[in-house]
Amino acid sequence: MVKLSKRLQMIADRVPAGSKVADIGSDHALLPTYLAQRGIILFAVAGEVNPGPYEAATRQVLESGLSKVISVRSGDGLAVIEAGEVNVITIAGMGGSLMASILEAGKHKLTGVTHLILQPNVGEDHVRRWLLEQGWKLESETILEEDGKIYEILTAVAVPAEERAKLADLYTERLLAGGLKVSQERLFQMGPYLIHQAPDVWFAKWESELRKLAMIEDQLGRSTAEASIEKAAQVRQEMNEIKEVLACLQKVKP
Repeated sequence: MVKLSKRLQMIADRVPAGSKVADIGSDHALLPTYLAQRGIILFAVAGEVNPGPYEAATRQVLESGLSKVISVRSGDGLAVIEAGEVNVITIAGMGGSLMASILEAGKHKLTGVTHLILQPNVGEDHVRRWLLEQGWKLESETILEEDGKIYEILTAVAVPAEERAKLADLYTERLLAGGLKVSQERLFQMGPYLIHQAPDVWFAKWESELRKLAMIEDQLGRSTAEASIEKAAQVRQEMNEIKEVLACLQKVKP
């Protein structure tokens, strides 16, 4: 029986029982193998664009005796599935910008898909924006640390067309518990659910991001070019806004 990392386990826990799943960028097909071994899913596609991981996934499925349940396919993004073939899509371990572009390029394949379970390594705001623009409801967010890295898992569900107009409410400018007003931009960036949950690991993530931004500001500050000066000011503004959010939430933290 396959055992998953903490990150993949949290993704697996979000897959509804009885699903047909496409795991895009499946690597060694560990996630679909785990789900199939435990009878959680009826069928899975393990999609992989790179030859090495594709071969590893093929071996994993064969050795697990799951060839009738898991179809390993070579292809880019959602090209590995047909419209209506699956009802859950999982994508993990890549940048949010790439993830959004994969979903955008393959959105005609999302017919019948009810759940998107997405774990971007960086650029989570790109994923949140795409979900909103395409009428998907961000249902939950969770964050975890594993082996010194911090990951966010975003789960989105399909909603009827008549409900899509209300989806933007999740990102409407609002007051935090400490009285600070946060912008739509900051909610896309920091997470509309996570900013209210504000677990310790979320604080750790944003303190790390502030250190990265400080390094960028320092580098820009060494240039006298007008564009660099302007960019440095933008970075400082972003840092100040993030610091304000963290300070506000620290005050009301139980």
